[in-house]
Amino acid sequence: MEERRPRTPEEYVRLVEQAIGEVHDLRAGLDYDIEEEGARYVFLEPLEKALTELRASMADGSYHFANEDLPYMKLVNRFRRSIPFAKLLARINETHRKGLDIDAA
Repeated sequence: MEERRPRTPEEYVRLVEQAIGEVHDLRAGLDYDIEEEGARYVFLEPLEKALTELRASMADGSYHFANEDLPYMKLVNRFRRSIPFAKLLARINETHRKGLDIDAA
């Protein structure tokens, strides 16, 4: 079953903050195994930057929903197998494209 899109701006912000936390957790785990696995996670820095910019735009009021993918989706599509939280990122992107699920019961 697909998870529903967030119903409120606060829920949407929490999803973005959760994704930022997931990036930090993955990066912290790699600190112990950077030589072997580090090259596999070249997407972490640009993904973190994109999510941080998204969160900042939400905070400063410049964020707008749009019927186009968020910039980080190119990374997600390319590195999906290496991103344990790819579904979360896709859910954020779906909300960006379709808006909040205000009709959900």
